[in-house]
Amino acid sequence: MTITRRNAASAADAAHAAHAASSAAEPAPAIEAAGLRKSYGTHEVLRGIDLTVPRGTVYALLGPNGAGKTTAVRILATLATADGGTARVAGHDVRTERARVRRAISLTGQFAAVDEMQTGAENLLMMARLAPSAAGARLSRTEARAKAAELLTRFGLTDAADRLVKTYSGGMRRRLDLAASLVGAPEIIFLDEPTTGLDPRSRKELWSLVRELRAGGTTVFLTTQYLEEADQLADRIAVLDAGTLVAEGTATELKQRVAGHRLDVTVADSETYLRLAHHATYSDPETRVLGIPTDGSAAEVRGLLDALDPDRTAITSFTLHSATLDDVFLTLTGQPPATAPQDTAAIAAQPTASPTAPLKDSSHV
Repeated sequence: MTITRRNAASAADAAHAAHAASSAAEPAPAIEAAGLRKSYGTHEVLRGIDLTVPRGTVYALLGPNGAGKTTAVRILATLATADGGTARVAGHDVRTERARVRRAISLTGQFAAVDEMQTGAENLLMMARLAPSAAGARLSRTEARAKAAELLTRFGLTDAADRLVKTYSGGMRRRLDLAASLVGAPEIIFLDEPTTGLDPRSRKELWSLVRELRAGGTTVFLTTQYLEEADQLADRIAVLDAGTLVAEGTATELKQRVAGHRLDVTVADSETYLRLAHHATYSDPETRVLGIPTDGSAAEVRGLLDALDPDRTAITSFTLHSATLDDVFLTLTGQPPATAPQDTAAIAAQPTASPTAPLKDSSHV
């Protein structure tokens, strides 16, 4: 077959058109950020981070206190302005299209932004009357009552609807707060440390609600310092440390970045613990446990035990387990979340929520 210049040009045009059609068919990311920077005084909180969050997914920003997670959320939710970089949320620029961004999102912070002196039903009715829809219109009183009733049922609060919120448990308040954030049917919801202060049962209940949101097509941007939470919920995880993204991927991909297994050895005394600590990526001085990366093979485990304890007197017991997000976190950040410093700059800059003025100060943007 002879290929003429015209045929070649036609083929190129067809390929270009097919590529353009394919690109057009792909939905734009829910969140795109490039080079975001933010400082408070001389303290650099974000150091040029890039984020891409696909629509309809749960995306976890994982990091210790002080890493800059809350600052990142505040910029993406238009509550703070970045010093540099760009960001688009729901297809809108966070700097020049703030109103459109706010109509497409909702934000639930670390503490429930509900009025304790109102009932659960009154809180949701107030939010339903005040929160604009994606089109910018407000619900009528009848529509607002129907929306409040729907959310009370959905979040298992019908029996407590007429009780004052001050009588609610922590888990119930968090459910009410999340229900209030969904009044406007947002495309994207930001959950900033949503399970802080919750007991294990309430935490699991909130996890179920997050899964339901994802199943319904809502994009969930979750910040957390709880490794299990990110592992259980997130489609993708970004690890933020001291304002820098140090890793990003699925939980499985992140676990593959560290050794496939970890050998945990319990040593006989504190002197031995201090002598061997430099070999470990995980350490617990209270129990004198040291965690050492390994490929998990019998030959390597025997070799490690022989190297660490040639006289068979220093190690009292050992266990072998697969790599977890805990191992990833410790390897990448060098510190366990519980001992990290607080993100004091971001917290100090955050306005105090006012339950009677939800659109101005509340977390429900």
